[in-house]
This record gives sequence, structure tokens and C-alpha cells, in this order.
Amino acid sequence: MSFLTNFLLGLGLSMDAFAVSMSSSTTIRPFHLKDALKLAFFFGGFQALMPVLGWLGGSAVSGFVSNYAPWIAFGLLTFIGGKMIYEALYGDPDGKINSLNYSVLLVLAIATSIDALAVGISFAFLNTPILEPAIIIGCVTFFMSFCGAILGYRIGHFFEHEVEIIGGLILIGLGGKILAEHLLWT
Repeated sequence: MSFLTNFLLGLGLSMDAFAVSMSSSTTIRPFHLKDALKLAFFFGGFQALMPVLGWLGGSAVSGFVSNYAPWIAFGLLTFIGGKMIYEALYGDPDGKINSLNYSVLLVLAIATSIDALAVGISFAFLNTPILEPAIIIGCVTFFMSFCGAILGYRIGHFFEHEVEIIGGLILIGLGGKILAEHLLWT
């Protein structure tokens, strides 16, 4: 996959972490730069780790489903993107975090990176190397989470749901691109 594709994938996957960083920074008082860095390290680190774990697990079973890999990738990315859009439109509006303790951050980092795990599984099914995408996804998420925390502190949560919708649409578009490439080359 190209750098641009990996970057857009990272951007799509980082939207939920961006939204959580943004909403959590609205509740942190006093807010410091180290708080934004803490959020960014947790979210970026897990977004880089989870695709690798998914890829390792998916590699174990990819030989069984290699003919269906583009369809599986399309289905997973579409499901994840659709779920992000649904949560943005109909999710719990009071789902803000109240602290930055490590147990809360661990749960949030895992929850926001489950979609990255599914992407790793998709990459294994497509027989795509994972190291470069995982690094790019982690770095993009780090940056987006950091910016989300700063932005949330500055302007609140006005755009929280719109960001998740855009992230969901990006993931659905990438799934469509994978399927379209497969259909054009077969």
C-alpha cells in the first residue's frame, strides 16, 4: 500500500481517538501540555500495536480465506466505518472521561483501537506487510490525539460527532477502494 493510503487509513482510524482526546480535555482542569502528551502516547501506542496483533492473528488463518480477502477487508472496514458513524449519530452524549488515570486511559486506548485490530486482520488476509502501516497509523493517531486534546481544551466538543462521521466515511471509502481494486484486477 502507498504512503498516502496508509496515511488516510491512519487518519480514519485516529478519529475516534481524536474525539475521545477532545472530549476528555474538556473535563480536565487544570489542563497541561503533559495531559495532551499522555493521551497521545496512549492512543498512538495502542493504534500502532493493535494492527500488528491483528495481523499476527490473521496471518495464522489467511491461507484458508485468501480468495475472500478483499471482501473480508471491505466488510470489516465498512462495518467499522458504519459503527463509527452510528455512534456519532446515536451514541451516548454523556460518554466523557473524568480522569487521566492509567486504568481509564488503558480501557479507552483499547476501546478506540479495536478497529485497528480489525485492520491488521484485513492486512493479513491481503498478505500486506504490517510494519509501515502500523508505524504510520500510530504516528497519525499520536498527532491527532495531541491536537484533539489541545483543541478540546480550547473550544470544547462542538465538532466531536462530525469528526467521527468523517473518520467512518474514510474507512468505508478505503474498504471500497480495496474491493474495487480486487474486482478490476480479477
